[in-house]
Amino acid sequence: MDKVYQPGAVEGRWYQYWEEQQYFAPSGHGAPYCIMLPPPNITGSLHMGHAFQQTLMDILIRCQRMRGHDTLWQGGTDHAGIATQMVVERQLEADGRSRSELGREAFVQAIWDWKKQSGGTISQQSRRMGASLDWSRECFTLDPGLSAAVRRVFVQLHEEGLIYRGTRLVNWDPCLHTALSDLEVSAVEEDGSLWRLRYPLVAGDSHVVVATTRPETLLGDAAVAVHPEDERYQGLIGKSLQLPLCDRQIPIIADPGVDPQFGTGCVKITPGHDFNDYRMGQTHGLPLYNILTADARISEDAPAAWRGLDRYEARRRIVATLRDQGLLEGEDPHRHVVPRGDRSGCVLEPWLTEQWYVRTAALAAEAVRAVEQGEVRFVPDSWARTYYEWMRNIEDWCISRQLWWGHRIPAWYDDAGNCYIAENEDAVRRKYQLDAGLALKQDEDVLDTWFSSALWPFSTLGWPEQSPGLDRYYPGAVLVTGFDIIFFWVARMIMMGLKFMGRVPFREVYIHGLVRDARGQKMSKSRGNVLDPIDLVDGIDLEALVAKRTSGLMQPQHAPAIARETRRQFPHGISAHGADSLRLTFASLAGHGRDVRFDVGRIQGQRNFCNKLWNAARYVLMNQAEDEAEQQGSARRDGAAVKEGEAALLHPADRWIESRLAALIDECDTQLDRYRFDLASQALYEFTWNEYCDWHLELCKVSLSDPARPAGARAATRRNLLVVLERLLRLLHPFAPFISEELWQHTAPRLGIAGDSIMRQPWPQSEELSRDEAACREIGWLQQFVSGVRQIRSSRNISPGRTLAVQVRGGSREERSWLADHSPAIQRLARVGDIGEAQSTDNAAVGWAGDMLLAVPLADLIDRKAELARLNQALQKLQKEQEQVERKLENQEFVQRAPQAVVDRAQQRLQEIVRAREKFSAQYQQIESL
Repeated sequence: MDKVYQPGAVEGRWYQYWEEQQYFAPSGHGAPYCIMLPPPNITGSLHMGHAFQQTLMDILIRCQRMRGHDTLWQGGTDHAGIATQMVVERQLEADGRSRSELGREAFVQAIWDWKKQSGGTISQQSRRMGASLDWSRECFTLDPGLSAAVRRVFVQLHEEGLIYRGTRLVNWDPCLHTALSDLEVSAVEEDGSLWRLRYPLVAGDSHVVVATTRPETLLGDAAVAVHPEDERYQGLIGKSLQLPLCDRQIPIIADPGVDPQFGTGCVKITPGHDFNDYRMGQTHGLPLYNILTADARISEDAPAAWRGLDRYEARRRIVATLRDQGLLEGEDPHRHVVPRGDRSGCVLEPWLTEQWYVRTAALAAEAVRAVEQGEVRFVPDSWARTYYEWMRNIEDWCISRQLWWGHRIPAWYDDAGNCYIAENEDAVRRKYQLDAGLALKQDEDVLDTWFSSALWPFSTLGWPEQSPGLDRYYPGAVLVTGFDIIFFWVARMIMMGLKFMGRVPFREVYIHGLVRDARGQKMSKSRGNVLDPIDLVDGIDLEALVAKRTSGLMQPQHAPAIARETRRQFPHGISAHGADSLRLTFASLAGHGRDVRFDVGRIQGQRNFCNKLWNAARYVLMNQAEDEAEQQGSARRDGAAVKEGEAALLHPADRWIESRLAALIDECDTQLDRYRFDLASQALYEFTWNEYCDWHLELCKVSLSDPARPAGARAATRRNLLVVLERLLRLLHPFAPFISEELWQHTAPRLGIAGDSIMRQPWPQSEELSRDEAACREIGWLQQFVSGVRQIRSSRNISPGRTLAVQVRGGSREERSWLADHSPAIQRLARVGDIGEAQSTDNAAVGWAGDMLLAVPLADLIDRKAELARLNQALQKLQKEQEQVERKLENQEFVQRAPQAVVDRAQQRLQEIVRAREKFSAQYQQIESL
């Protein structure tokens, strides 16, 4: 073994070996356990969310594989209609070409050519993270089999009346000329204006004032609404208004959905260009006016004066005209939420257009029932309430997109406009008995990407064919996903699974939080706070990091600020930490909260953990003489723990660590079954670092160097070191697969354990280990003794290198026996000289180990003058801080106006200062009396 752990020299080598040996493929034995990878977009690279999510899935898969399950982690990628089309269109634009010049067939082929070159990036990055997917089964949502499944589902749903074509309001991207799902909309808070417009009453000289952020849409107004209980407007309900700039009268209606506190309490209702207005319009039977074109210009349905104008130019001219006519009462700065396309960045418009829809009410009702009856369980279960709320208020699903890349809708039209639905044109002609000479044209639209993703749990397993994989691995065990796509993906998979498979697609849904930066902000390129997981694994120099963060910004003016912040945060770039360190960091953060705050500093702590484990293994292996290893290996070839007569030779520390390991196995089992990756990783960390390395190995150094111990006893301890290390490596393997494999390859042969890889070994069982409560009490007391002396040393500022004289008093007969047995260990671990009887505790620092009092005389240990000066300085500093906090709390304005959490922290800090002053004062008095 190398003296220093170098992850780069280990990780790539082992992953290549695992994949070459096809260890990720299902074994065909044991109960099936399947996880479906949420398919990442082919356009992207592995981001922190992907890496976090895939780490959790890989922990589950590796653990269940070792538990003997027939595991399948089914992977693949999504064609990502909009994102992929945009990437290739931009490449064409750079070459001075456009997709319209190429035509549909040539453009789609250009995307396939791009995919061959760039589409596998994210899969290679997943490999670098150690993801043990069965790559031989990797799927793509536009693969022939998956495409056939999409067409089959569309046709069947249409035949059952669950798919229809209709005109409704959608999120429309005027730049991309396509409808978008809600998930593809970014709600951005921006500065704008709130205009107050006067709408004259038809009868009389009065008017009402409405407030709007989009004055151009008044051309499509169908009413003005007020709250029915708003006393200001009770007498106006039912009266008519003259719509400015239009030859149209509109009514004043009452609706409880109006917020009387917004603007003037009068709201213009534009059902054709606002989702809330659309719903209100449906309730009140208002007409729909579509006054915008596909590229957000004023349409032919608007008054002639405004036709053809861009929406923002129309806004400018309309406001100016209203001002000239005395109908503009005022304009105020207003910060509001603006919907933008997450890909194009374009401001979206709610737009009336004809699209394909899925009727979801009946499908949703079945999906709700399945969760209510426990067929699907959400973890944490609180997310079930979110699921119910959305599903019980679900609206029909717009599934068509005006793109060329994707699953083209299997609908054909003749010249008369008749529509025919089947899986292909030949099937259309057979199904509808059409003449061979009848010209047909396929629908230009493609299906929403989420439509094919909804079929992912069974289309990837061969459906609609009845494949062996489908029979064995459907339904899956668990879906691991973020809460942001419960509606868009999780719910739809449950609906489609029940509809076409008759069963739910997975038994559990583990909902994890979203990875944000250390301050809780969303990671985005515009903020300049994006972290690339591969950079954290392999490292990146500063200039390359700056270039990565500042290139391709939608707002290039932000680049200098992003560069400055990057140089401040990472003055030396990012060091290589290795995949295991990042995986361990992710696991430690995977609680049941909504946000995962990622602080780069935490990964260094896990890198230190890997170093600690590496050095511990080197110590264990260096203690194994080759001849002893061979002899022990031939005597016991299964790596079992020491049993029966051999146990009598073990040191109490050996029996204690075996008991603690058994408890660790139980804890890991419990927490992994609860999806508490954070608690499982915390237990592994604390056992490895504290109990195993800091205590057990140090105690072994004492016992192995004790000439009074028989050779057989020392050999038993060495073998126990190997046994515990080997089992610990198996427990660690799902979390840190690379370093555990490397160390296991050095450890297992010395125990005579057969096998080519740790990932093919069984998961440790606590029943295989002995539990010795007496040894646990004994070593627990020893830890108290050593920790007590260390605490005295630390609290009195005594040099770590100085040997202390410790005196004891009292203690039970058992504790006295332990003191005699473990004096060498105490002397080494606590840096203690002679241990005598305490005649007096005057002028001594004291502690306790069980019922035994520990006393350390201070007279000769400290520089009395220097220590008094140190304590006096500390007391003065505390007194000054106490006075500051007390003045703050005595200020009634602070107490009344500051947030309660701030006041509470100040009060808590005051209590801490008082306690600290009491402690230092007592120490000062004791040292002063020496």
